[in-house]
Amino acid sequence: MALAVVTGASRGLGFESARGLAAAGYDLVMISKNESGLSSAKLALESEFADQRFTTYAVDLQDLQATRIVVDLIAEQQPTAQILMLAHGVMSEKMSKVLKSTDQEWRRVMAINLDSVFTIVNGLAPAMAAAREGRIIIYSACLGRMSGPGNAGGLAPYRVSKAGVNALVRNLAHETGLGSRGLLVDAICPNHSRTDMGGPDAPRSAAEGAATAIWLATREFNPGDTTGVLWEDNQIVPW
Repeated sequence: MALAVVTGASRGLGFESARGLAAAGYDLVMISKNESGLSSAKLALESEFADQRFTTYAVDLQDLQATRIVVDLIAEQQPTAQILMLAHGVMSEKMSKVLKSTDQEWRRVMAINLDSVFTIVNGLAPAMAAAREGRIIIYSACLGRMSGPGNAGGLAPYRVSKAGVNALVRNLAHETGLGSRGLLVDAICPNHSRTDMGGPDAPRSAAEGAATAIWLATREFNPGDTTGVLWEDNQIVPW
């Protein structure tokens, strides 16, 4: 059975991403910092999807050395994934402007939102590229765009980290042939969703926020279709 790897899988957008991919018939490798939450998420999915296999790896993605060890372990223990969906992330402190953010806050957000993304992609995507089959979907944010509304000022570590994710996606997509070699690479903006980060008053559910990621993971891709871009609600948005 085909395999999907999902980060942030213990809750929120990551859990709904894992759930959607399980519903599409994928076995799951689930990654999260919270080991107890990860176990609960696994049990919930196992009770709903009896035919799929769920494997968990707990790691703090801020710890890049530990992240590399776990990524190498997954590469050794698991078959090559068909889907790599990175749904983890943190928001920066509200007052973390460029001139006010601390070194510690800058590094915390960058490590989780961008550096760990590189480490995971760098460790798992080469096998996907060699197999000439796979989809990489990375949760970004519209706040990381360089164009469009609401894209300037404040929340500096978060905005810059997500802009970096967008740049990584574009670069990797071009490096791997923009889908011509069987590997698709895309970023998504889930919009404001009811998660721990988005808060209880956000306008859409976590499942609604994850819908575009699930669509990208399972869509039919034909020559001439677009990859290597930022998506929101199944539509390409400028970045």
